[in-house]
Amino acid sequence: MLRVGETIRRVLAQVLQRGEVHDSELQRMSITVSEVRTSPDLKVATVFVMPLGGDHAEEALEALRRNRSELRRAVNKSLALKYSPELRFVLDETFDRMDDTRRILSDDRVQRDVQQGNDADEDAD
Repeated sequence: MLRVGETIRRVLAQVLQRGEVHDSELQRMSITVSEVRTSPDLKVATVFVMPLGGDHAEEALEALRRNRSELRRAVNKSLALKYSPELRFVLDETFDRMDDTRRILSDDRVQRDVQQGNDADEDAD
């Protein structure tokens, strides 16, 4: 599953980078394909994407979904699978979660709690 997912990710990234999709809106966008997770039977591939800078994310998703069959054919050419996986595009929110985590960890109250926990650990030694 991991190998197939990585192959799909690589193929989609190359197709999008080269502008091989016949959609002028999609060709104007720079889209990162960060991860692809496949179902255990390899019939469904969930593709995590994010436009460069995170701008126009909904428009990018709409364009990808509109061109799903062309992208699926491109993936199918590169894979020797019994079935061509259905592509489901979703926004990759990993970076947003990382930013939220950094913001929380930099909060003064959290820093005090961390420092108090470290002081308590040193006292226990």
